[in-house]
This record gives sequence, structure tokens and C-alpha cells, in this order.
Amino acid sequence: MITELFKHKAAIICGHFGTGKTNIAVNLALGAADMFKNVCIADLDTVNPYFRTADNAEELRRRGVNVLLPQFANTNVDIPSLPPSFPLIFTTDCRSVTDVGGDEEGAAVLRGFAERYESIGYDMYYVFNAFRPENANTEYSLYSLRAIEAASGLKFSGIINNSNLGAETDRSVVFAAQKKAEEFAKESGVPLVMTTAFEKNAFPGCTVIEDITKKLF
Repeated sequence: MITELFKHKAAIICGHFGTGKTNIAVNLALGAADMFKNVCIADLDTVNPYFRTADNAEELRRRGVNVLLPQFANTNVDIPSLPPSFPLIFTTDCRSVTDVGGDEEGAAVLRGFAERYESIGYDMYYVFNAFRPENANTEYSLYSLRAIEAASGLKFSGIINNSNLGAETDRSVVFAAQKKAEEFAKESGVPLVMTTAFEKNAFPGCTVIEDITKKLF
């Protein structure tokens, strides 16, 4: 189950645009809502206003998740900003999921909260997609992972293999990327903790997730 990612009070989801990190974050929040009394998800994507947690706010709220959004999210004046209610993840008993912008620039927003995350207990996960240019080879992936750690002041706890080709994904695509994810994990020293896929594409050992967030196709 995707909720196995919750080892501590807070889960932080990072990854480049196109890796599917927001879909992972939303799936994790919805799964957590079935297990825990108080769950919140924070939209900290200050890089890309077009594919983000805010797009799923209505469904998340309907299923009992407290959604922490920037003040002008999904409006015609949407600008990079932090949710005013973001500190709730440190001052309340909620289990929190934080969806972070896709590179070191997006992750820099975490640095000011690094000590607070450490104080409540966190796990930060790198969402890997072998078919994205930023993950085209192990060298690129390592640079991305280390740059996000340096910018955020936090360390990754695990890698989530969410390799896909969008609408062209089938089981063979997911299976073919597994070896690349394992090689990346070995080189980085960060464990591969999960491979995710939609039910129709999953093979034994995969964690099945829902296809929730909006698409280009």
C-alpha cells in the first residue's frame, strides 16, 4: 500500500515535472485519509502552476483531506507563494504530505523549514521516471537528487519508481524501467522503496495507484 511511505509524521514528495510526483502525493494523501484521523496536503509547488495539488482540491476535501493551498491558487492572478496555513503541519497532529516543485529551485522553499521538519519527523521521497530527460541516465538522476538535497537542507529517505510514458504506458514499459530504477538507487545510496503503476500496468511487487491528476492528453 502507498501508505507504507508514512514512516513519520510528514512525507515530502519531490521530482521533476513529468515524473508524476503530484499524482503520487495526491494518492498518498487519499490513502492516508482512510487510515488516519487528521491528514493534510500542502501545495508547495512554486515552480509550475499548471500541474499541482490545487487541481485536485475538491476531491481531496470531499474525501476528508485538509488542503493547504497558496492564496491565489487556480485563479488568473496565480503567483508563486506559500499556503498561509502551511505552518499547521508543524503545529497540529496532522499527518502531512508536501508536494514540492520539481527541481532544486522548487526545493529551495523547504530550506527555511528544514529544522521544523526534522523536529516533527519526516521522510522525503524522490519520484523517479526513467523516461524523463532529467532521469535519462544515472548521472543526470544523481545530479538532480543531490541538487534537491543541497537546496532543501533535507535528505532523501527513498526513491519511488513511477516510470511511465503517459498514455502510451503498458506493463512492459513499467517492467523495463525497473532495472534502471534499481541501478539509480544503488549508485545513490538511497533505497528504492516502491514501484508504482496503474492497475492495468502493474506487475507483482508494484504498488497500485489511481490515475487522478490532470493530463495533457
